[in-house]
Amino acid sequence: MTPLKSAATAALSALCLTGPTSAWAADFSLSSSSAPDGVFKNAQLLSEPYGFGCDGENLSPQLTWSDVPEGTQSFVLRMHDPDAPTGIGGWTHWVVVNLPADVTGIPEGGPMPAGALETRTDFGMPGYGGACPPEGPAHRYVFTLDALSIPQLPADMITADSMPAFVGFLTGAYSLGQASLTVTYGQ
Repeated sequence: MTPLKSAATAALSALCLTGPTSAWAADFSLSSSSAPDGVFKNAQLLSEPYGFGCDGENLSPQLTWSDVPEGTQSFVLRMHDPDAPTGIGGWTHWVVVNLPADVTGIPEGGPMPAGALETRTDFGMPGYGGACPPEGPAHRYVFTLDALSIPQLPADMITADSMPAFVGFLTGAYSLGQASLTVTYGQ
């Protein structure tokens, strides 16, 4: 069995044994001073060089978390727009893995804590990609923070080029609980 298959099999086994994570950490919470009213500011919108028609500053939002599950050794953060008209379930704007367990937040615009790794998004590259929905109803941008039972996702499997779905698969296998925050934006 290849190392990738072996690790993926172990992750799937762990996921099947542990079950869903949604009810494990009732007090685990995530908040942002960058969107105190639940709406993105211009600073968090996609910048003009991306070519989608927005002229924001593309700064990642400030995030803070608290009441983490017991046994947490690291975190994975994701930002996903389930309303993006892709035909395949939305658009992933940001993925950060290996956030250390002693970290309780990220400042607006970074920097990322030592050891953290931003991985590929649906923009095709690592790093934060701000909101920029097409004209129409506002979109929801769901931030999900998973507390993991391991110090980092397997380095032989997760790199800056790893796809969001694969990161999500491994995250689910080691999650002790999730905190989420939904921010909206529309044009």
